[in-house]
Amino acid sequence: MRNGVVRVDAHHHFWDPARYAYPWMEGSAMDPVRKRFSPEDLVGELAKSDIDGTVLVQTLSSLDESRELLETASRWEWVRGVVAWVDLAADDAGDQLDELRASTGGERLVGVRHQVHDEEDPRWLCRAEVRRGLAAVATRGLTYDLLLRAREIPAAIETAQALPELSFVVDHIAKPRIVDGRDPAWEAGMPGLAALANVQVKLSGMVTEADWTSWRREDLRPFVSRVVDLFGTQRLMFGSDWPVCLLAASSYQEVVVALQEALGDLSEDESRQLFGANAESFYRLTLPGQ
Repeated sequence: MRNGVVRVDAHHHFWDPARYAYPWMEGSAMDPVRKRFSPEDLVGELAKSDIDGTVLVQTLSSLDESRELLETASRWEWVRGVVAWVDLAADDAGDQLDELRASTGGERLVGVRHQVHDEEDPRWLCRAEVRRGLAAVATRGLTYDLLLRAREIPAAIETAQALPELSFVVDHIAKPRIVDGRDPAWEAGMPGLAALANVQVKLSGMVTEADWTSWRREDLRPFVSRVVDLFGTQRLMFGSDWPVCLLAASSYQEVVVALQEALGDLSEDESRQLFGANAESFYRLTLPGQ
């Protein structure tokens, strides 16, 4: 807590390659993070950045991982929410959600995510069976994290329009090509998302969309500024994307400082919204001390 204000990291992960195979972790470039990352590794980093609570996000299309993340959350008070995975295209997607809610730590289930940008079909979100699964998420008062790139933005817009009762948040500002300094397709797509009141955005995952070895904090600024202009600070939330961020950043703290510099001067209220209150409200978190 900083100056009496609760601070939230709305996006981080835990994993253990000795127990699970992570398809996205293939290749030598991923070697720095191909090891176990656990709550014990993160807790000290949170303290350095005055973070009071977090949202733990899935990394696999696995109900087993979802169950384990909820169980982990039950043992660490500061993990206030879990964004899990269920098979949205399955006939029993709702039953899967109910089973997770009934499991250990199930009260920490706040949302669902699927690696949409890894699907061959850019319109995967528009499939009837997926929409049915998303409706099951909405009826249970949960949220949906959109993991996508510019290619999938049109389908995300259509889906958010079709399900106004479901709250969506775009992870990693939809992964623009920060490494190139510009991304025309991303630029064209984001206003359509911003026009929808049920869509918010996480200021997360940006350093790994820049050049991993030579990025500078100012590389993030035009993309952050554009998202702030489109969504306003009332629909944005900070996420570290730890430990993925360690592929490009030296530490958790460097990610926090880079975002603060990219944002520039914020009012006290804007900072309160972006670094805590928005995530608290969106995910309906109950934080320590409240």
